[in-house]
Amino acid sequence: MTSESLVETHGVSVLRCAPDGQKLSDGSGALDLIGEAMGCQAEVVAVPVERVDDAFFSLSSGVAGEIVQKFVNYRIRLVIVGDISPHTVGSQALRDFVREGNRGTQVWFVATQQELDEKLRQGR
Repeated sequence: MTSESLVETHGVSVLRCAPDGQKLSDGSGALDLIGEAMGCQAEVVAVPVERVDDAFFSLSSGVAGEIVQKFVNYRIRLVIVGDISPHTVGSQALRDFVREGNRGTQVWFVATQQELDEKLRQGR
């Protein structure tokens, strides 16, 4: 078991995942995190980019869609925290996916925990 931590940020409960846990690589892994979030009543799950399987960033694999759909179904927000530029540099589709995600409220990509805190402060 990894050392996830529940924090309250601007009135929003956030489950912060440790960088050294099991990779988020499929719907089953998403459901594990969702279950943990529901168990502690977290509204947001913040996953370090180190914990996200590379297949997630290859949109043609379908992994990102599968994982995001699980979070949408359970109404828990997913935030990927960290530098994803190595993945976006060669993929216009991924850049578009990230931009659209960041415009909404269900899935965000932020570079730092502070950026997530600021988005939550703004009430997004």
